[in-house]
Order: sequence, then C-alpha cells, then structure tokens
Amino acid sequence: MLPFKLAAAAFAAVALTPLAAQAAEIRKFDAAGFAAAKQAGRPILVDVKAWWCPVCASQNSTIRKAIAAPDYDKLLILEVNYDKQKPEWQALGVRKQATLIGYRGGQEVGRIEFDTNKDAIHSLLRRTAG
Repeated sequence: MLPFKLAAAAFAAVALTPLAAQAAEIRKFDAAGFAAAKQAGRPILVDVKAWWCPVCASQNSTIRKAIAAPDYDKLLILEVNYDKQKPEWQALGVRKQATLIGYRGGQEVGRIEFDTNKDAIHSLLRRTAG
C-alpha cells in the first residue's frame, strides 16, 4: 500500500503545481497565417518539430520557459509538424526536424538546426522578438 500512497502523493504534487504563464501565442503552422503575420510585421518563431525527437523536446522546454517573460507577448510561435507538413517545411528551406527560424519585420533573422544550446535559443528568441 505504501508505493500506492507515494505515487498518489507525487501525482497530487504535480497536479497542483501551477503552470508558468505564457506571453507568446502558439499556433499550428499554416501558410496563410504565416504570410499574414509576416506582412503585419509580427515577430514569428517557426518551430519545425517531431513528437519522437529528443532534440525537439529539449528545444521546446527551453522555449516554453523563456516565453513566460513579458518580453515575448507579441511573439507568434508557429509549430510545423515534421511528419505531416513536409511541403511546408521544405518551402522554408528546412532540412531536418529540430529547426527553429526567427522572423522579424517579415525577414528571417536567424535559424538554429538540431541544437539544444540554451544560450543560442535565447539569443534567437531575443533577436526575433526585438
């Protein structure tokens, strides 16, 4: 019975832990929404990821923690499904999953490919958000 009580206590602790606030908007990538956001000059982070990719998961963790800051309240994150949206990521010049591309003022300001370096990800987020 003790392992069950420990498991129940651990689950309750996790369930009661508040989630970090999120300043950025996150949406599924679609070409029309991407074009409209670029034309409006909105800062955009395109996140090409796969559910099975550990590098993508690490990048996602770093991004989710960072975007809780109010500095990212205008940032739009568009998530591209690597397995299901091949024409979309190919059109962006992407070669593999775990690719992050920042756009500001409609122009690409940087890209990270298959890298989990937190400083590099934070730098790209800052350049993108302005």
